[in-house]
Amino acid sequence: MTNPLLQSHELPPFSAIRPEHIEPAIRQVLDENRAKLQALLGAKANTWQTLVVPLEEMQHRLSRTWSPVGHMNGVVNSDELRAAYNACLPLLTAWHTDLAQNAALYQAYEFIQKNEGARLSPAQRKLLENALRDFRLAGVALPEDRKREFKALMEKLTTLQSKFDENVLDATNAWSRHVTDEAEIEGLPAPVVQRARAAAQAAGKDGWLFTLDAPNYAAVLMHADNENLRREFYHGWVTRGSDQGLSPERWDNSALMAQILATRRELANLVGFDNYAEYSLATKMASSTTEVREFLQQLAIKSKPVAAQEFAELSKFAGRALNAWDVGFHAERQKQQKFSLSEEALRPYFPVPRVLAGMFTVAERLYGVRIVERTGVDFYHADARFYDIFDTDGSRRGSFFVDLYARPKKRGGAWMDECVGRKHLDAASTTLPVAYLVCNFTPPAGKQPSLLTHSEVVTMFHEFGHGLHHMLTRVDYPSIAGINGVAWDAVELPSQFMENFAWRPEVLPLISAHVETGEPLPQEELQRLLGSRTYQAGMASVRQLEFALFDLRIHSEVAGEGVDRIMQILSEVRDSVAVIKPPAFNRFAHGFQHIFSGGYAAGYYSYKWAEVLAADAFSAFEEQGIFNETVSRRFLSSILEQGGSRDAMEAFVDFRGRKPQIEPLLKQLGLAA
Repeated sequence: MTNPLLQSHELPPFSAIRPEHIEPAIRQVLDENRAKLQALLGAKANTWQTLVVPLEEMQHRLSRTWSPVGHMNGVVNSDELRAAYNACLPLLTAWHTDLAQNAALYQAYEFIQKNEGARLSPAQRKLLENALRDFRLAGVALPEDRKREFKALMEKLTTLQSKFDENVLDATNAWSRHVTDEAEIEGLPAPVVQRARAAAQAAGKDGWLFTLDAPNYAAVLMHADNENLRREFYHGWVTRGSDQGLSPERWDNSALMAQILATRRELANLVGFDNYAEYSLATKMASSTTEVREFLQQLAIKSKPVAAQEFAELSKFAGRALNAWDVGFHAERQKQQKFSLSEEALRPYFPVPRVLAGMFTVAERLYGVRIVERTGVDFYHADARFYDIFDTDGSRRGSFFVDLYARPKKRGGAWMDECVGRKHLDAASTTLPVAYLVCNFTPPAGKQPSLLTHSEVVTMFHEFGHGLHHMLTRVDYPSIAGINGVAWDAVELPSQFMENFAWRPEVLPLISAHVETGEPLPQEELQRLLGSRTYQAGMASVRQLEFALFDLRIHSEVAGEGVDRIMQILSEVRDSVAVIKPPAFNRFAHGFQHIFSGGYAAGYYSYKWAEVLAADAFSAFEEQGIFNETVSRRFLSSILEQGGSRDAMEAFVDFRGRKPQIEPLLKQLGLAA
């Protein structure tokens, strides 16, 4: 049987990949990698060219083999695919741990740094520094029995995290609400109602059938006149994967949360850290948990009084005490009154094709590139599209898949991930970067394209910012190209920076055109939209601070206690920063994939940290003009093209001429004195 995962392709052959291909392909690549590594070390390879370059090549091949598997598991999940994916997780973890604990390899890298460091490029030296750091963080100096313990813990952690993710996905997919009385859905936007009608018809039911995906959830919480319906959706959303949600005997994450935290702490302790938060910060810009906590508390001091005032005004506007499921509904109406602006009324001005075209125009004007759709690509789903980025000389710079719409068996949220990393290890060939850009917007209805709220437009710009960081890199070595090797608290800089363009009066005419008339957003609507940017900025800020402080504290303080201690910390954090008091049944933490199964463990603060960097970076554009060629090309060369080849603070200072300041962010959010 020919295995498509083992064949050489420019892009993944999605239509040919079957679950039965996955584990054999990964096992074969890993076996070949181990044999090559053994041969290299047996031959005493200890130079950049004879050891580092082959190892980069091996890791790149493994990444390319695994990437389509991980992606399909997230966007076209099935029981068979999931089983194959899970079977490979321990194999991959074992390989990465064995590699990072290989004392002979560590000594060879140390030798290369000492003997060749002076004549290597800054990027090559950064690669070696990162590698040596990661050897130490994996316990390369531990006795053999402790190494085995570390490896076993890593494999256990990978399995626990995957199960956490699956429970959230399964609980989400299992929830639905069938409505037969039209009065129950008064206030909901027509596209949402039409989609629910189509879902009911497909299921052989009358009325309307609502699933618990992000577009439906947001629409109900913001627009449903029926408070009971809002409460049902809110309960469904905040109890996913918990003792309060559906089928807790199958999908309750309570025990998993405690096990994940305990395992992470054990790992950190093994390699000399007091807790996982300290271990996590070893690879970030922030120097200590104290620095992070003080940073978050500084923002809380600025944000909470504003948030409290905003919530008091909203409650007064509503004329009643507000429950958590009432806030979005009344906020949308207050926003309409204050700004004569409705997110839903703006949807016709933001059809997906126009937003994409305008967003690409922004990138083209900033960085001198050209973005062109490519057809005939082997897609994994009919929703997906594919685009190439061309440089000024006509050469291809990178490419990306776009997958924008919510559907069953697709993980919620929005993200960018690596399909292929950039590689140029010899003069013969260059592998160009390819990205996945994934969102969960309302699908098109009939012949009409998907229509976005402006908030969703901002989300798309955010993920595209990540994509540009990955695709515009000039770094030749995969482990530090694009988003790879970038300090986690700096990785959100390009994405949050890009969000700013979605708010600019110079950009809004490029990304807006009424779906029926083609007219851009009217000037008066544009001004109202710009005026609404700081609406409830305090409440939004304390919500992010709640998540960040909770994440930091549980990874600093929880030491083997059960879920009760986790929930106690969440309650204490909410008492200190939150202004909206959630109901007792709220189990938000049980579905907090970013920190329990994603890459943000003890790193959620990165969103606020990078917000400071992004606002300060964008202020340079505000000073000189947002399409100023000198400023934009300096951002390209100092930040986007550098990938992980340079220290994040050095790169920022190179662009801005100084260290970051918090004032531009406070001004942007309307929180400045």
